[in-house]
Amino acid sequence: MLTYYIDNLIAQAKYEILKDDKSYYGEIPSVQGVWANEKTLIKCQQTLREVLEEWLLIKLRRNEKLPIVKKVNLNLSQIAINKKHTLA
Repeated sequence: MLTYYIDNLIAQAKYEILKDDKSYYGEIPSVQGVWANEKTLIKCQQTLREVLEEWLLIKLRRNEKLPIVKKVNLNLSQIAINKKHTLA
């Protein structure tokens, strides 16, 4: 499910070649702050995936809201959060 989620966000990525240095810039418009800039398209795609994975881990750690992607909801429910705090 996690791979499916990440793959579907990566499928939304937009890439462009920057005029000033001919490097590749990639971003995922629906995920603010996730972007990469590399000399080759392949490296840009790899870096963008890594940045997305790090972004996802930070969001989960902070229990911040994640976008629902193709009906996949990785957000913790309030019930699960309350149980976690009750058990701690």
